Amino acid sequence: MSRLIVLRPEPGASNTMAKAAMLGIATTACPLFRIAPIAWAPPPATDFDALLVTSAQAVRTGGADLARYHGLPSYAVGKATAQALDAAGFRNVTVGNTDGAAIAARIVADGHRVVLHLAGEDVAPFDPGPLRIRREALYAAVEAADRAALAAVLEPDTVLMVHSPRAGGRLNALVDEAARHALHIVAISPAALATCGEGWASARAADAPNDTAMLALAALLCEGHSHAKHADGGS
Repeated sequence: MSRLIVLRPEPGASNTMAKAAMLGIATTACPLFRIAPIAWAPPPATDFDALLVTSAQAVRTGGADLARYHGLPSYAVGKATAQALDAAGFRNVTVGNTDGAAIAARIVADGHRVVLHLAGEDVAPFDPGPLRIRREALYAAVEAADRAALAAVLEPDTVLMVHSPRAGGRLNALVDEAARHALHIVAISPAALATCGEGWASARAADAPNDTAMLALAALLCEGHSHAKHADGGS
């Protein structure tokens, strides 16, 4: 079976690797970024109708000040973000499993207009519609692994998991075109896939923006490459 390389920061990398292990996939972590909390001055909860969180990392780095927003209706992009909010004491959480624009439309439909958005320093743009959004950056993704570190874990038929557009862009910058023909990309979304560049042996976005869908696609790739090696007499 081919090896899977997880490029996301911790603790997400370890979580993904644990899920991959349950599927019998050999996995290595090579995070392209590390998470650095950003000091912030929490605005009054009374200024807002609702809370929007687009990353579980924002919950992990927000600290004790997050508790002041427990009374707001909360909206999360992705199951992992919703789970992080639940662990932080939020009880009125609506989950959106697509993107920021879809959850913004849901917030509008629920009758809210003024929203506090907790996120990282880099946020994928989305159409807020009639919402008035105040964004607070709670963390930054700082570059970690370099070209040499990534090259050390790559081998033919390696499958690379790309969890964000920024990770795709950095991967595109770190891997030479000559090395790409034997490497495969599994991206969390079409937006993440678009930043990875061209020349890969294969490059696909998962059917849904979550680990379950990404790992299902990665498992097919890893297993398929393993069968091909055996058919050719490889080990």
